Amino acid sequence: QVQLVESGGGLVQPGGSLILSCATSGAVSPLALGWFRQTVGKEREWVAGISPTGRTTLIDDSVLGRFTISRDFTNNTMSLQMNRLKPEDTAIYYCAGANRVQFAKGVQPDYWGQGTQVTVSS
Repeated sequence: QVQLVESGGGLVQPGGSLILSCATSGAVSPLALGWFRQTVGKEREWVAGISPTGRTTLIDDSVLGRFTISRDFTNNTMSLQMNRLKPEDTAIYYCAGANRVQFAKGVQPDYWGQGTQVTVSS
């Protein structure tokens, strides 16, 4: 059974940084992994994706240049480095996995984590 568990959310001031982590387990082979976020009253939106090999990463234009996605095969984790955070980045962030060669915008996940809250506020 595939499990995705996020950690690292919290409260940060505008301009600050956070690193979100997603621990993965139970997959027979590496999944394409991605991050989504959702705020109250809005649809969940794709933020970033990384291929099963880790060689290819995709970042949404709204966070390009500020967020970086990466994965560590040693401990089966994926990370989202978030810099220069803005109040509009406030959301619940979800880790997602898919049996695909890439996790681009529009890919429907096969697996979801439970989410972690990120709040950007002074």
